[in-house]
Amino acid sequence: QVQFVESGGGLVQPGGSLRLSCAASGSIFSLYAMGWYRQAPGKQRELVASIGLSGRTNYVDSVKGRFTISRDNAKNTVYLQMNSQKPEDTAVYYCNVYPSVSEFWGQGTQVTVSS
Repeated sequence: QVQFVESGGGLVQPGGSLRLSCAASGSIFSLYAMGWYRQAPGKQRELVASIGLSGRTNYVDSVKGRFTISRDNAKNTVYLQMNSQKPEDTAVYYCNVYPSVSEFWGQGTQVTVSS
């Protein structure tokens, strides 16, 4: 019984910042690596960033230096700090374990980067 609820999305201008949060229910959170994923209109869902149990992180090349993933196991929450946003960051953002599990997908949160 794992559920992820994403929040923090919205409309932001190019160059701006947003901080996404993902609250997880269940006891699985602290046992698995986590990831932030996104799906832009007309494109496949892609892994944006991941964070392991030890805190080791990995990022898709397009967001390196701009995005930061972090986790707070005590709060069952994973975050995605998004800086220097670009229009191509526009997408619905989801969190899930990594590798993802189909049954765990939530509703996601919309991020729109536009002037």
